[in-house]
Amino acid sequence: MTVMLLGLLLFLASHLMRALAGGWRERQISRHGETAWKAACSVLALVGLVLAIYGYGLTRADATLLWAPPAWTQHLLALVMIPAFLLLFAAYAPANRLRNAVGHPLLLAVGVWALAHLTANARLGDILFFGAFLAWVAIAYPAARRRDQAAGRALPEPRPAGEAVTVAGGLAGYLVFALFLHVPITGVPAYG
Repeated sequence: MTVMLLGLLLFLASHLMRALAGGWRERQISRHGETAWKAACSVLALVGLVLAIYGYGLTRADATLLWAPPAWTQHLLALVMIPAFLLLFAAYAPANRLRNAVGHPLLLAVGVWALAHLTANARLGDILFFGAFLAWVAIAYPAARRRDQAAGRALPEPRPAGEAVTVAGGLAGYLVFALFLHVPITGVPAYG
């Protein structure tokens, strides 16, 4: 559990500095330069993510079950991951309506992923792992939306290519991950 918690702390600290310690962050960027700051945060985030995922895997050996989720929550999880993948692809697709509507689709994708996994998993390690990511999104998403409003950012006109990448890429990404990547990455099947 310690490895996972340390990883979550490093990963989330690197991602929450702007929302929770914006002034300190700006002073560090002024002192060390933006490139050095981004490099340090990227390394911190990567090390944290690797430790969190590795530590999460370790929690399976000492699984403390807090309750028994009903079987239907597994079906709900599988269904809710479809919009999570659509949001994920909207974040990187050319201009599209979904990104315009939500502003920060990657953050929302993480939030939907975390919430869906919380509904179907009830081990202590699951609650801490997915709950930490959900808490991050609950802090970072509103802060990012406020920054967008303050900056008065204009929304790009959605393009057909953006819509196609969002929908086709999101659905294909969902299927590829669920059918071929979930077991190698997590050790458990996406369905069942």
